[in-house]
Amino acid sequence: MNRNNEITIEEGSTNVYADLGYADAAEMQRKSQLAAEIARAIRARRLTQDGAAALLGIDQSKVSRITRGQFRGVSEAKLLELVAKLGHDVKIVVGPVRRRAGKIELQFA
Repeated sequence: MNRNNEITIEEGSTNVYADLGYADAAEMQRKSQLAAEIARAIRARRLTQDGAAALLGIDQSKVSRITRGQFRGVSEAKLLELVAKLGHDVKIVVGPVRRRAGKIELQFA
């Protein structure tokens, strides 16, 4: 708050991890999107965490961590594999760009 007891609101970007100053913000955002999709797919299939763990071939505790957004130490490749095991096609498209560096973007159908 400032001196007049007014609340100052600062608009953030579309990436909360960048707003918080994470060096790997783009990767963290992608991983959070994948983790959210994994949690959504588990709910949609009405799986218990034990059932999801058996289907995914990972420990129940890892299912719990991922679905709560705790995915540090889990690679993007592993998260993509889990999404595929939950019945989603994963498509990676590589193409030319008109700027110096490309970007990685996720789209969910």
